[in-house]
Amino acid sequence: MDTIRDLASEKAVVVFTKSSCSICHSVKMLLYDLGASPAIHELDRNANGREMEWALRELGCNPAVPAVFIGGKLVARSAKDIISLQVNGSLKQMLKDARAIWL
Repeated sequence: MDTIRDLASEKAVVVFTKSSCSICHSVKMLLYDLGASPAIHELDRNANGREMEWALRELGCNPAVPAVFIGGKLVARSAKDIISLQVNGSLKQMLKDARAIWL
């Protein structure tokens, strides 16, 4: 769990994904389209990926990916969460507040 917290605070936006997950790809593209440059951690390509996946599940992420942290806070435990934030207009403000984007 400490590894997740440490990684989540390394950059304004951090996304935990799997390389084979198409919805994870969509979430990453959404963040890129908004102008963010997230740190991406692909669990299936990380030596500690399985442990990280279990730690994300302990944080309430089920499935474990995509998990999105903004400003060190877990803001999306699923793709549904991040899409909801985009639809209601709060995602862009969160990114601004975390200084991940400037527009």
